[in-house]
Amino acid sequence: MAIELYGYRYSVYSWIARLALHEKGKAYDWIEVNPFAENIPASYLATHPFKRVPALVHTGFVVYETGAITRYVDEAFEGPKLQPAEPRERARCNQIMSIADSYAYWPLVRQVFSHGVFRPLTKVQADANEFQKGLEAAPRVLSALEKAAGEGQYLCGNQPSLADIHLAPMIGYFVLAPEGKTLLHKHRRLSDWWAGFSKRSAFVDTTPQLPSALP
Repeated sequence: MAIELYGYRYSVYSWIARLALHEKGKAYDWIEVNPFAENIPASYLATHPFKRVPALVHTGFVVYETGAITRYVDEAFEGPKLQPAEPRERARCNQIMSIADSYAYWPLVRQVFSHGVFRPLTKVQADANEFQKGLEAAPRVLSALEKAAGEGQYLCGNQPSLADIHLAPMIGYFVLAPEGKTLLHKHRRLSDWWAGFSKRSAFVDTTPQLPSALP
């Protein structure tokens, strides 16, 4: 059963989708799509009318929106279950995913990582005010995640779940800024989780290779 994953190499949400497939042990064909390009192929707009990434195609079935993709990957394929069966832990998983999407993504990725790491690497003008806003918003987000995390090795127990898969790439980008790493270390539960999850082979194998600093 052929799986095609359309994504952008630096997109945190494309990374999340890739990580879910790796955790399930599913092979897929990667198709690079730059959503920031002026001319998006008409064929991709037919797949994703909002011109974003990622999108997944599985034997003719098309699904976009990262949460929908990762849940489909978990439920459609054999492999370790990535959603807890127990209702409270499943609610915890969904809550952490929602916190990541609604409250963590913008300050951790679009402000701290983008303006403090990615733009300087690519010689694109960064906004110091945006970077600072992200740092100021991050402690509230991290504290909420610290409180939401359950007992065990991972965020929802002793098995990886979609909660880990959605949050880890965002933290992975955030801690590339030294200030982000310092803020994370002030939250013991998240720090311990991150120390373990960031060493998982699926995470290491899907981590994007960022561009080198240009002369």
